[in-house]
Amino acid sequence: MEQILLNTLGLISEDWATTLMSFMQQGGQILWWLAAVVAVCWLLVMERVIYLTTVFPGVKKQLCEQWQERSEHHSWYAHQIREGWIAKAQIELRQNLSTIKLLVAVCPMLGLLGTVTGMITVFDVMASQGSSNPKLMASGISLATLPTMAGMVAALAGMFIHARLSKVCERKAIQLEQSLRSQK
Repeated sequence: MEQILLNTLGLISEDWATTLMSFMQQGGQILWWLAAVVAVCWLLVMERVIYLTTVFPGVKKQLCEQWQERSEHHSWYAHQIREGWIAKAQIELRQNLSTIKLLVAVCPMLGLLGTVTGMITVFDVMASQGSSNPKLMASGISLATLPTMAGMVAALAGMFIHARLSKVCERKAIQLEQSLRSQK
């Protein structure tokens, strides 16, 4: 039974990899560039998630402890020190968010570029072969639009994730500010 399950999983992974390679080859070279952009984008997203879940709680705790250790909390200097800490934490929270946003914006553009280059290839093949067969033209156009679809899917997923990360970062910045203001 175990062997059958392992064989089935092996076939599924082989079928998945074969299907993915076929899709990438049909979409053309631009689809590989799009895949690279998406991979970098998701690496940055993972970095932000790891920072928000593991590193930032420690940063927040350390800032709160430093604020508590201060003997004086009410002077102008104390407020400026606290505001500086908050500003630095906000910068660290928002790190890479603009890069993620840029990469998300690039995805549909790369998809359109892939479609245009695919259409040029289709028309070039039709002109060189002298064929005006509508079926060939339709299949070529269908393959040429794959990069646009891939770019739009990547952009939609990226927009959603960027919006969620931005909200979480904003909420954590507000919580830090409130916790430093409430401690006396």
